[in-house]
Amino acid sequence: MLQNISYNRPAIKAKIDAEVGKTFTLLERMRLNGIGSPKLHITDASIEIQNLLILDNNAKTCNIEMRPNGIIVMFRSILETYALIIPYYKLTLYKGKAEEYSIYRDHYFIKVKADSTAIHKFFRKIIDYKADNAPSQIDDL
Repeated sequence: MLQNISYNRPAIKAKIDAEVGKTFTLLERMRLNGIGSPKLHITDASIEIQNLLILDNNAKTCNIEMRPNGIIVMFRSILETYALIIPYYKLTLYKGKAEEYSIYRDHYFIKVKADSTAIHKFFRKIIDYKADNAPSQIDDL
């Protein structure tokens, strides 16, 4: 689900919380050694996201926030902030070339450059958390 999160709208916040859960508590954030990614440079994206990114002449960057039931990939276009909300059961991560990760949800995708060890460690943290804690789609039935 791709949403404009620039403004404080309770309906959109409720949709996001229902999809990926509320934010971690401070104690959980410390236990996970942080829940946010470093700045990620976007190398490619699906057509809907690409259409938003080309409106802006600035560098195409994003960041990822972990939630209990999924992740949120946030990026800016012009003066608006957009979020791709991905529950863990719909999240697909691929490590392409040695310096690139692909993040998929249904027909949306974002490819980011992984040019530091901090980025590799963050994606490892997402994969490990998803494997250990996230309910699968079968558990929801």
